[in-house]
Amino acid sequence: MARYTKSTCKLCRREGIKLFLKGDKCYSDKCAMSRRAYAPGQHGQSRKKITNYGTQLREKQKLRRYYGVLERQFERYFEEAERMRGITGDNLLQLLERRLDNVVYRLSIAASRPQARQLVRHGHILVNGKKVDIPSFLVKVGDVITVKDESKSLEVIKNNIETSTNIPDWLDFNRDTIEGKILSLPAREHIDLPVEEHLIVELYSR
Repeated sequence: MARYTKSTCKLCRREGIKLFLKGDKCYSDKCAMSRRAYAPGQHGQSRKKITNYGTQLREKQKLRRYYGVLERQFERYFEEAERMRGITGDNLLQLLERRLDNVVYRLSIAASRPQARQLVRHGHILVNGKKVDIPSFLVKVGDVITVKDESKSLEVIKNNIETSTNIPDWLDFNRDTIEGKILSLPAREHIDLPVEEHLIVELYSR
C-alpha cells in the first residue's frame, strides 16, 4: 500500500498552514510552523509571485494533505464527486469526510488523521460490529463505529477520548461505551477546514 513516508511537518510548512498531522505536537512550541513558518528548502524564505494556477494547485495539495490522500486516489475522489448530484466541491469534501480514518479522528478516538489511519490498519476499529482495516472505507448513515473490546484499554485511545474536543453535528459519540454513529452525511457547514474547494474544481476543469 503506497503512503507518504517523509517528514509530515514539511507538508505544513509547504502549505503555509497547520494541517494538524502530528496530534498534540501541533499545539505545542515544538510545532515546525511555530519555529519556521516558511516553506522548506533553500529558497523557502524567498518571495515568489503566485499565479492563478499556483493558487489552485496549492489549494488542492492542502486538501489532499489534510486527509492524507495520494495523488491518484485524490483524482478518483474528484471523478466520483463529478458523477454525484449537487455541487462538485461539496461532494468532494463529503467523500473525504466519510473516510473511516477521518471519522475515527472526528470522533476523537485518535489525535490526528495519521494516528487514526494507524488504528484502522491495525484492526482496532469495528464498523457495525465487524473489523474494518481499510482507512478509505466510506461510512454511510446509520453505521456504528466502535473500538474492539481488547483495544479499549489502550492508553492512547483513553487519553484521546478524555481530551476530546467538539464532535461534528453529523456524528454522535458515547464516550462511556466508545461508540459513534453516523447521523447524517456531512454538509459543507459541518466541515471546518479552511479550504476553497471551488479552486480545486477550477484546477481540474482546465
